[in-house]
Amino acid sequence: MIPAAAVAEAHSRLHRALEPLTDEQVREPSPLPDWTRGHVLAHVTDAGRALADLVENALRGVLVPLYDPRTHDRDGIIEATAGRPAEEHRRDLLRHSVRLEDAWARVTDWDQHVDYRDGKLSSTVFARWREVWIHAVDLDVGIGLADWPDDFCGHAVDFLAGRLPDGVTARAGDRRWGAGAAEVTGSVRDLAAWLSGRAAGTGLAGDLPELGPWPVSGARRPPRPARPAP
Repeated sequence: MIPAAAVAEAHSRLHRALEPLTDEQVREPSPLPDWTRGHVLAHVTDAGRALADLVENALRGVLVPLYDPRTHDRDGIIEATAGRPAEEHRRDLLRHSVRLEDAWARVTDWDQHVDYRDGKLSSTVFARWREVWIHAVDLDVGIGLADWPDDFCGHAVDFLAGRLPDGVTARAGDRRWGAGAAEVTGSVRDLAAWLSGRAAGTGLAGDLPELGPWPVSGARRPPRPARPAP
């Protein structure tokens, strides 16, 4: 099942949480190295724009990369827009969220080829699902790990299990990821928080290994490295 409706709900939850955000709070540090809340907001907004561009073009039969380095300086845009007033952040985030949801509503074939991750249009939905919920925690605006929906936690572990080193298995009840004699056990939520770098492993049992890099394929660059949330 393609979770487009779940992403729309994640968008709504984030927009509501951002309503009281002030200009001063935009400039405060986030848990991500060297990034303020404004940097995180600029990243989430520009990622929404890029995904909306990709989907809209795909619906016209045009293949474009998510980020074309010849025309798009992603890091430069984030730096240039991070310090904007809170209202400008809210306005642009909402605009591109709506664009993306509207584009998805016109999709008739989720297996349509795109130049992104696994080559299917459906991958844009899952990517945005991860982007919004994970960075909502980074923004520290009242959304925490406990707010992640159960189905999202399961998806996050499925996606991030590739970070487990060889010889390590993660287990939650009768669900297993990876292969090896060393085992890390806990709830799906706690595994998702740890694998995403948003928690240090609280609630998990076993020797926690150093995790590998964030999964990446196609034209997508890996997310900015993150410190575990306090």
